[in-house]
Order: sequence, then structure tokens, then C-alpha cells
Amino acid sequence: MLLAIDIGNTHTVLGIFENELLRAHWRLSSQVMRTEDEIFLNIKLLAEHNGISTNTIHTIGISSVVPNLNVVYEMMAKKYFHNEPLLISASLPLNIHIHYDDPLAVGADRICNAVAAFKKYGGPVVVVDFGTAITYDIIASNGDYLGGVITAGIETASAELHRRAAKLPKIDLHFPPSVIGKNTITSMQAGIMYGTIDSLEGMIQRIQKEIGRTKVIATGGYAVYLEQHTSVFDAIEPSLVLEGIRLIVTMISTQ
Repeated sequence: MLLAIDIGNTHTVLGIFENELLRAHWRLSSQVMRTEDEIFLNIKLLAEHNGISTNTIHTIGISSVVPNLNVVYEMMAKKYFHNEPLLISASLPLNIHIHYDDPLAVGADRICNAVAAFKKYGGPVVVVDFGTAITYDIIASNGDYLGGVITAGIETASAELHRRAAKLPKIDLHFPPSVIGKNTITSMQAGIMYGTIDSLEGMIQRIQKEIGRTKVIATGGYAVYLEQHTSVFDAIEPSLVLEGIRLIVTMISTQ
């Protein structure tokens, strides 16, 4: 069994693989105040609820964009699994060329997305990840990581509007019945949700104007919801980062 840990700014996603099969996965909040003991207890309870013993987990891979949490998860892995986890970064021998000015600046989650998408769909391919930020990662036909785009995520944009404008309320994030809002809430919903769709379709158009037709793979919390309002996606892969962790851990362990 392999435990894949995807530590994001808002949520941490845990997945347990049996060979290539994702047996179970869960989403926790990325709380920096949790101890290694609390983290293990959560994993143990969730795993046992799905009929999986933590004693069967012998390999751990971590993708993290929250450096403050890395040490806690590494301590948990060593203390309870007697395992030195693989912390994913561009410094690993990944057999791909990263065309960033500083390859180490590419987030581990983006590397995992790129590896998993290319393995499953080939290239060229664009991965759009709807998280705290919306990221676009572009992978060439030979598997090279060409670069990407970063913009504010849906929840981030909504929270910033509320924080910076005194009269704008917190809102539920869903598509209103009309793009023309009849009150403040539906006006904000239209701007954020339909604006995200227009930004998405425009960005894909710009990317494809530069590199030609590509597959577009979506992942992240809002991907399934947005799919109902656009035809730009070729596929939805909710667990793409976890799959990338599995592939990279397997790749490194066989080198």
C-alpha cells in the first residue's frame, strides 16, 4: 500500500493506493496547528473506516505547497510508519525537462499534475487545477513541462471581494440563473462564476494559439461543477495529483 499526501493551501488530500488502484481518499483542512499524532490518528480512523489497516502502508509520497506542514507530515511518517517519505520537487530525477527559469519554483502539485496527465493522455496537454489558485500547466508532446499560468481561485476571488469591499457580502458560490444580476449577491455570483468560465475559455484559446491544439484536463474541487458550463475540457480527473504522487514514487523507487 502507498499513502499519497497532497498538502494544499486550503485542503490536504490523502489517498491510499493498492498497486495502481486508488482504494480510498479523503480531504482534510490544512491546519498548521495539527501535531504528527493528530494527523496519524485521522489517517488511521479514515483508513479503518474503509477497511484498510495502516500496518499495510509501507510507502509514502508527499506533494506540498505549504512548507510549514512538511516537517509535521515527515515526522508522522517516520514515527508511525517507520518510513522516510518522498517529498516531491523538481530536484528529483523525473526524466522531464522543466522550462521554468527556476525549475525548483514549480509547485509539487503542478509537477504531479503534469506527470500524471502526460502518462494518461500524452501531449501536448494542458492541466487546469481549480484550487486556492487556478493553475494552468502546459506539457509538450515529448513530456517537457513548458510553463504555465497562475490566477486567483474561485473561493480566493470571492473572499477578497468580501474582505476589500465593505458592502460586499460573503456568498455561496454557484451559477445564478442569469448573467445579469438583480441584487448584490447574484451580481457577485455572475461575476465570479461566469467570469471564471470566460477566463478559462479565453486562456485556453491563448495557450492553443501559441502551441497548437491540445487536450485540456481539469482537476481540483470545482472542475466537475464547471464542466456543466463549458465544453473546453476533454476530461475531468479529480485525483490527478494523487496519481502523480504514485507515479513519481514508483519511478524514483525503481531507479
